[in-house]
Amino acid sequence: MKGIVRICQLIVLSLLFLWIAPTCFISTVPMGAIGVRSSNASGVLESDLEPGWHLNVAGFHNLTLLPSHYLFLDYGTEDGQGLVIRTRDNNNVFVDVTVPYRIKPGEAHRIMMAGNHLETGNGTFRFQRLAQETTVSVLREGLAALASSDFYHADKRLSVAADTLERLNRELAPLHLEAQGVLVRAVSFREEYEKQLQQIQLNEQNKLLDGARERVAKQQQELDNYELQTNALANALQQDWIKRQADLERAYQVGFVDTKGDSTPGSARRALAALSEEERTKLRAEAGRVLEIEDVEKISEGYLLGIKNIEAETLEYKQRVNAEADGISQRLIAEGRAEVAAVQGEFETKINALLGSPSGRAYVAYKSAENIKFADVLTFQSTDGIPAVLRLREFALRFMGGG
Repeated sequence: MKGIVRICQLIVLSLLFLWIAPTCFISTVPMGAIGVRSSNASGVLESDLEPGWHLNVAGFHNLTLLPSHYLFLDYGTEDGQGLVIRTRDNNNVFVDVTVPYRIKPGEAHRIMMAGNHLETGNGTFRFQRLAQETTVSVLREGLAALASSDFYHADKRLSVAADTLERLNRELAPLHLEAQGVLVRAVSFREEYEKQLQQIQLNEQNKLLDGARERVAKQQQELDNYELQTNALANALQQDWIKRQADLERAYQVGFVDTKGDSTPGSARRALAALSEEERTKLRAEAGRVLEIEDVEKISEGYLLGIKNIEAETLEYKQRVNAEADGISQRLIAEGRAEVAAVQGEFETKINALLGSPSGRAYVAYKSAENIKFADVLTFQSTDGIPAVLRLREFALRFMGGG
């Protein structure tokens, strides 16, 4: 029983220790904060404490929290008044500017060593007040390098802002702070000067517009010149192509043989046959140059004569052969008809001779008798009183030409 009581006492003591220990020996650095630990014996710890749990003995250690995020110095917002800058040309300008800054990583403990971690009466730290004073001084001195019109030129304004940021970081380095940028959000002048600046800006814009129009006109002129040159080149190439096409057409159609005005069919071939071998070689070389054929040995007589001359020869040959064939055909037809007429006459003569003979007359009578038809009823109507059917011999003799 005593053992169980002792175990229970140990459990209670352990729970009590675990409940009291975090408040007495452990402290938490929240997100967005930097912890700086100091002690009564060793002073400030020369390192920053990241977010998380850290050893902090109550009554011996002291933990100070400083912001690790960016802080903002705003001039010209609803909470603050615009920063007044006297420009290089002795004119007052109201600048709305924002400067984000923070404690340099790893140097928060140096701020505490310098005593700038103390809070002022308005709920801010001392290093914030020092940063604001330093920033105002540097901004007024740095932005004063701009003239009134320079504030409306982005390149000049950004260049001066970059130089001002570099100088500001040099001034903030002893305070263990660093700025991210100098952001000029808006610029305004006195009302009467605003009107002048607006007119100046309008004039500048018109000047830029005129310059842009001039560049556009120059580019358009270059484009027009290029287009004209292109059209001229295209026309020249087209004319050259038409000429080459005409030369090729003439070369293929007419050929290269000089007929010396003789346009009769076959004159080109006769003129070609009259050329010497050297003249033929020159003619082939000229034809190869015009027809763009490198191997002149491939240039036959057909290339030299031309299509039209060959067609003329072909047509002449066709007409001549057809005329000769027509003459032969008509002569043969006439001879055939004469021979047929002679044979027909001889045939008819022999037929008439045969039909004039006794046997021929008998054949004619035989053929004529086939066409005789007597009446089915015999009548005695003849003048001599003898029926015609009984006088067949007399009919046969009459058919044969007898009396």
